[in-house]
Amino acid sequence: MSVFANLSPNLLIVIASIFGLLVLAQLIVFTLKKTKPNLDIEELSLRVRSWWIMVIIFIGALVINPSLSVVFLALVSFLALKEYFSMIPTRRADRRVLFWAYLAIPLQFYFAAIGWYGMFIIFIPVYMFLLIPARMIIGGDTQHFLQSAGTLHWGLMTTVYCLSHASYLLGMSVDTYLPAGNAGLLLYLILLTQLNDVAQYCWGKLLGRRKIVPLISPQKTTVGFFGGIITTTVVALALATLLTPFSLFHAACLGVLISVAGFIGDVNISAVKRDMGVKDTGTLLPGHGGILDRVDSLTFTAPIYFHFLNYFYL
Repeated sequence: MSVFANLSPNLLIVIASIFGLLVLAQLIVFTLKKTKPNLDIEELSLRVRSWWIMVIIFIGALVINPSLSVVFLALVSFLALKEYFSMIPTRRADRRVLFWAYLAIPLQFYFAAIGWYGMFIIFIPVYMFLLIPARMIIGGDTQHFLQSAGTLHWGLMTTVYCLSHASYLLGMSVDTYLPAGNAGLLLYLILLTQLNDVAQYCWGKLLGRRKIVPLISPQKTTVGFFGGIITTTVVALALATLLTPFSLFHAACLGVLISVAGFIGDVNISAVKRDMGVKDTGTLLPGHGGILDRVDSLTFTAPIYFHFLNYFYL
């Protein structure tokens, strides 16, 4: 109980609501199994089960200690980068270069944890951008050099740099009152991003007919896309005063931004998977695929949300 005693009441309300939604989802799965035994809901059941695990781990890290949350996000980033490297073709000469890419993860998240904004914002886009080709040159292999350098740096930017913006939220100073502390800022981002994914999936399944990007992600529909925007914006408005310093206008703007950015992030990784000829980035999360499948939207929403907050409230 001492862990929860230090938490904002607003944060506790939202966390309780999240677990309430999970209980509701579990009841729906249970009811469908009993009333419609011939209906194939195995994927839905696996998704809900995985959501329980992910939510418990994330909320646990969030409420216990901010530093533990940063470590958790760094681990997620590591697993996402690992899945990315397992998908793409790499040259034998680049195996030692991958070590330096992985080493960037603890450094990037350390800069985020201590709030060293200057180094945090340029470490990967500048220093790792220069280090990767420099280390490749030492290997002496020029075949597919440009393709390899670009592929490695793109993966590092997407799975490490972009995701690390979420961890910076836990230590950043905001020039206004935070009703749920820094943890509320992070929870708001994660909740809206994941809710948008679920809303797009549900609206698409229920009412979607017209495909929005059929060559990249055939399951995405126009109804799902706009349904996700409306749902996420409504929730963004409802949670704004509980978790964030945002005005209702800014909350509405963020609801739309996160919805659109999340959709693009999702489709972005789908395009990579199509290019590589794989269905999922991994198998760690039953019903969802891999870690990168689950945080693909966050790779776009985290930096956009961070810089929106940084521009208007710092």
